[in-house]
Amino acid sequence: MRRGRRFGLSLTSKMSMYGYVFALPFIVGFILFFLYPMVQSVIFSVSDLVIRRGGYDLEYVGLSNYRYALFVDDKYVRVLVETLGKMLGDVGAVLIFSLFAASLLNSRFKGRTLVRVIFLLPVIFGSGVIMRIEEADYRNQVLVMGTEVGTGVFSREALAGFLMQIGIPETMLEYIVNVVYGIPRIIRASAIQILIFLAGFQSIPKSLYESADVEGATRWESFWKITFPLLSPLILTNIVYSTVDFFGSPRNEMIEKIRATAFGGAGYGVSTAMAFMYFALVSFLITVIVVVVSRWVFYHE
Repeated sequence: MRRGRRFGLSLTSKMSMYGYVFALPFIVGFILFFLYPMVQSVIFSVSDLVIRRGGYDLEYVGLSNYRYALFVDDKYVRVLVETLGKMLGDVGAVLIFSLFAASLLNSRFKGRTLVRVIFLLPVIFGSGVIMRIEEADYRNQVLVMGTEVGTGVFSREALAGFLMQIGIPETMLEYIVNVVYGIPRIIRASAIQILIFLAGFQSIPKSLYESADVEGATRWESFWKITFPLLSPLILTNIVYSTVDFFGSPRNEMIEKIRATAFGGAGYGVSTAMAFMYFALVSFLITVIVVVVSRWVFYHE
């Protein structure tokens, strides 16, 4: 009986202790880098923050910062609504493109490995120092031009003029221009989703497709009856990931609005209130997405 114990701990207690030890870095990081800043942001959002040499002063103002952001600031609500609309379009486009690209990369052809590496390059170029350089460059362009600028051969204005000349209705003009200039962004934002879908494609048993072929099912029927249901858990994962990735993007207008308010607008208190409401809205939206989409998720045993 004594051999099963060491230092007065049972085997179950020792395993639990090891679990806490391995989880300790996450717990410490969560407290220092998430929980503490979250509490600070709540305090700042209900205070008038004035920076002075050697620190800052806080004066409690209640919900005044929230009322200012919602009812006095003439851009916050509009930018928030526009951001939500762009999120719906971007997330849908990323899911469709990543699913299509993953299905192509899952097929057999020469140079498949090279093509897979090319599709994953945005993950490398979209991280670390390169991401910071791009973010700074984007902000400089916005400051100089006063709006989002296009890259490449045609500017947004030139493309819009060309589309008007060929008879595209003005009601569809802005949508088409946004789609065209959003293609590079959609491709760059789809790398992780492609990788997740590709892993899902390769985990589907080949015997299911062989059985479907024996039964005379077409490729279209096999996709909707086999592939899509088995990929549904990964679709939910990619929806959540894409939503979080969009809301945290440096090119997000809401992020730019919060930053501009902090450093050149109504101050840190109002900007923190804006950020906290933005965070609460994103959290609520992700919760709704998970609850709603989970009803159609199929888990294969």
